[in-house]
Amino acid sequence: MIALSGLGPADRHRAVATGFGDVVATVPDWSAQTPVADWQAADVVDHLLTWFPEFLGAGGIELASVSTDDRAAAWRSRSDEIQRLLDGPGAADEFAHPMIGTLPLAAAVDQFYSADVFMHTWDLAQAAGVEHDLDPEFAGMLHAGMQPIEEMLRGSGQYGPAVPVPADAGPVDRLMGFIGRDPNR
Repeated sequence: MIALSGLGPADRHRAVATGFGDVVATVPDWSAQTPVADWQAADVVDHLLTWFPEFLGAGGIELASVSTDDRAAAWRSRSDEIQRLLDGPGAADEFAHPMIGTLPLAAAVDQFYSADVFMHTWDLAQAAGVEHDLDPEFAGMLHAGMQPIEEMLRGSGQYGPAVPVPADAGPVDRLMGFIGRDPNR
């Protein structure tokens, strides 16, 4: 496991995207149920392949389309393209999005996309029946950052009701419970 909290946006994306890709490569059944109601394993990958190009497009950055015929290849292509943005000279440029305002492109990718990939790695690992290798310190950081905006997050429809977890639950389980997953399923 790589400690994500001390990494910059480019290196964090590289590590998170690689970890997700490792889980993608293990999925034996794309129709396997995930902890997300009404989502199968394929839906998790498809979600990550489709929502972020729309997000970046709203700020004037176009990504190439990818085919989901081979999800592992599609994931590699998409994550490589995003990595090139983060490793390129434009990573520090201001990214203006109509919903979130203006911030450096690398920060937008880190805050909205890499965090989403990190959390969905857990979902896909559950569907595939494999162990996740999520950094507990980074999970704790995400959880702490999301708690103050809980009402907004729940109101967005992107997160289900929080699932109670034991008081001694680890940071990954606390994060998953917060975003509406049952870590004991």
